[in-house]
Amino acid sequence: MPLNRFHASKSLLKRLRKGAFTVTVNECFEEVMRCCADRPEGTWISEEFISVYSGLHQLNLAHSVEVHIDGRLAGGTYGVAIGGAFMAESMFHRETDASKIALFYLVERLRERGYQLMDVQYLTDHLASLGAIEVSRQRYQVELQSALRLQRRFA
Repeated sequence: MPLNRFHASKSLLKRLRKGAFTVTVNECFEEVMRCCADRPEGTWISEEFISVYSGLHQLNLAHSVEVHIDGRLAGGTYGVAIGGAFMAESMFHRETDASKIALFYLVERLRERGYQLMDVQYLTDHLASLGAIEVSRQRYQVELQSALRLQRRFA
């Protein structure tokens, strides 16, 4: 996801202006992971995965962005930050647009802190509509090496 290409739809911008939500960072990390894992079709997010990523979170390497509506967790995303690269793992929503709001705030945070790369792993129609693109392995490796040389702080 090129950080300068994130596309917020008119309806998302309207929702953002209304502001009927609260965004937090790293306050509900494990809960965000568990919500991402709670899918009717099953998940790759195992208890072992949650344990390992919770350890990375304690080391200040894994982070979450949470969206609260009416005091409850309505959406969020999480991933790993290394150097100037953020590897987004998963996102979820319980309310319309809540995951998009989390992604919007994640991108803003990464921009503000000088990150160069946000890896969303798989290009889906949903992510493409927000500005994600697919790049060649060679280009990715060049961008990743450049981003890893940077010293950035997510939190």
